Amino acid sequence: MQRSATRTKWTIAGLLLLFVLIQGFVWYSAARGTRGLAGDPLAIERLTGPGTSLMALFAHMISGALVTLPSVVQLAEPIRHRWPRVHRISGRVLAVTALLTGMGGLTYIALSSTVGGPLMSVAFGLYGILMIVAAIQTPRLAISRDYTHHRRWGLRLIVLGLGSWLYRLHYGLWYGITCTLGENVCGRAAEPDFSGLFDQINMFAFYLPYLLVLEWWLRRTPVLVRT
Repeated sequence: MQRSATRTKWTIAGLLLLFVLIQGFVWYSAARGTRGLAGDPLAIERLTGPGTSLMALFAHMISGALVTLPSVVQLAEPIRHRWPRVHRISGRVLAVTALLTGMGGLTYIALSSTVGGPLMSVAFGLYGILMIVAAIQTPRLAISRDYTHHRRWGLRLIVLGLGSWLYRLHYGLWYGITCTLGENVCGRAAEPDFSGLFDQINMFAFYLPYLLVLEWWLRRTPVLVRT
């Protein structure tokens, strides 16, 4: 019993830390998206394409910021067990914002491609498709009371919901590590046009490895994902 209580405390502490860490991304992305929808040229920077695609991208930024918050809430098992209504409401918010995020990103890619070229378009396009599928499957399975598979798809959606933050976190870690090693290697393999080796790896690495680890865990611990 004491061991379980200690584990719960550490879980809550970890989730609170994660909630604090994502705040910089949440506010930056939401603010830039809002400025972009308001027509602020500083928010556009290097972005190109017709007005429709830019509006879709800025809406994608706002919903992408919002999808990160309920992703953390959904990770908290104490909330799911003690306050199921909070779990259900945040789950609905997560599903809707994830759906909007995926659709906004895919609309921009279809109309304007991406600043990183075809490889980035493929990587981000796949990410958007996976997010839309997870955003549909998670509530659908809950409605049909298939809670085992609902839980599985919910975990996939959480991983994808944190993807935009993880993408930027990887860059922060990369610059932090390489710049510590010396000026001559600071930011090595990360280029402004996203043509560097690190850029190309990170286009997929911010979501695919995490999904693969999750799938491995789900298959090793099937009982733990049942509700």
